[in-house]
Amino acid sequence: MKTFGLRCLLVVTAFLAACATPPKPAPVAPVQPKPPVKIALALGGGAARGFAHVGVIKALEAQGIVPDMVVGTSAGAVVGALYAAGHSGFDLQKLVLQVEESQFSDWSLPDRGVFKGEALQNFVNQAVGQRPLEKLGKLLAVVATDLQSGEAVIFRTGNTGMAVRASSSVPGVFQPVAINGREYVDGGLVSPVPVQAARSLGADFVIAVDISAKPQHGKTQSTIDVLLQTFSIMAQTISKQELPAADIVIRPYTPELRATDFQDRHLAVLEGEKAVAAVLVELKARLARLR
Repeated sequence: MKTFGLRCLLVVTAFLAACATPPKPAPVAPVQPKPPVKIALALGGGAARGFAHVGVIKALEAQGIVPDMVVGTSAGAVVGALYAAGHSGFDLQKLVLQVEESQFSDWSLPDRGVFKGEALQNFVNQAVGQRPLEKLGKLLAVVATDLQSGEAVIFRTGNTGMAVRASSSVPGVFQPVAINGREYVDGGLVSPVPVQAARSLGADFVIAVDISAKPQHGKTQSTIDVLLQTFSIMAQTISKQELPAADIVIRPYTPELRATDFQDRHLAVLEGEKAVAAVLVELKARLARLR
């Protein structure tokens, strides 16, 4: 009898266990996707050596590397504005090979600058379809120097051509540019390759392009050559403080190109492409670690 009762108890227990609702599994937290990496292209100054920026952009596009923002100083601001406006690397190459140096030579009386700079302003505005900085297809920031305070100023809104002109106004070569009651000169005085400006805009990965060159061994041929040579020496010294903050630095080989030389622009474009090829493996590896 006891055995029968024990069997009944076991059967009832097994039945109740089978009817019990199993505990709900703990909810699994959804995996949050990584935010996209914000890539910035920081284009430095260097007068006519800026044609090398076109080759850099062409080569990056060929590898599928497209920056989310462009930050430019001086010559870098000129190329950066055209790129941000939607011109591809090939479009830029076609454009720069057709442009003539005389298009920017709006001579002025020797009053604070050899050139006015209005011709450069008009060229840029025409090339970007008269759009202001905030209406370009890609985020663009232009770095200039406040002549009164000596501080770097980042333009993100307003007249594109005027901002680029201010950023490119090498003292003594171009007249200072007046914007909203302040005067501005070349951004290379404070930020020859605008890496810090790119960081301040939220860039996760900064590709810096340094087109400065060591002092030329040959004699300078004009007053403008002397001014640009002096400016280049100063820019190289300042860049040493800012370039280490970049994730990768691309350095087109341009020591044989004079800052005022438009004749070898095709060579500058080629050197830009070669410079990207020289760092491509490292560039892709560093980007892959962030993605």
